[in-house]
Amino acid sequence: MKIRSSVAAACMAAAGLYAGLCAGPAFAIDYPARKPGLWEMQTGDGPDSKASPQVIQQCIDAATDKMLREMGQGMGKDMCAKQDMRMEGGKMVIDSVCKIGQTTATSQAVMTGDFSTGYRLESKSTYSPPLMGRASATTVVEARWVGPCKPDQKPGDMVMNGMKMNVHDMIGGRGKK
Repeated sequence: MKIRSSVAAACMAAAGLYAGLCAGPAFAIDYPARKPGLWEMQTGDGPDSKASPQVIQQCIDAATDKMLREMGQGMGKDMCAKQDMRMEGGKMVIDSVCKIGQTTATSQAVMTGDFSTGYRLESKSTYSPPLMGRASATTVVEARWVGPCKPDQKPGDMVMNGMKMNVHDMIGGRGKK
């Protein structure tokens, strides 16, 4: 069973980092900004999954990317008792402990990439008590910069499961359109 709603999946896809961790409080290390343009992200349950990855395309500009990072940080402040981020070599490692309802999610995410051509996130989580029947989960996000946004796209536009939506509209019109 997938543990995603449209908004949660949009948050994860938009910021490309989150699988229940949706960022955290201000860190000494900032999340890198993504290159403006059209990004394609594949999200899945890891290499052992039999399910097909979900493909999401998103058009971003600098203001939209910043808004999404800040939105994630705000969610993390409300949900997470622990959010530690550190650099290990060329990798960003994020350890977190967050509450999702009555469940405590303990996660470690490892991010690699340059954020101008692509990046990869792998997050491993355990849930106590199990969340929707799952005691653990692995989420992998592979993202690549495709090029400039398409002529009919504006910053914040996402195409997910064949549906086009705009993250600015989803969060009540806040931010730049």
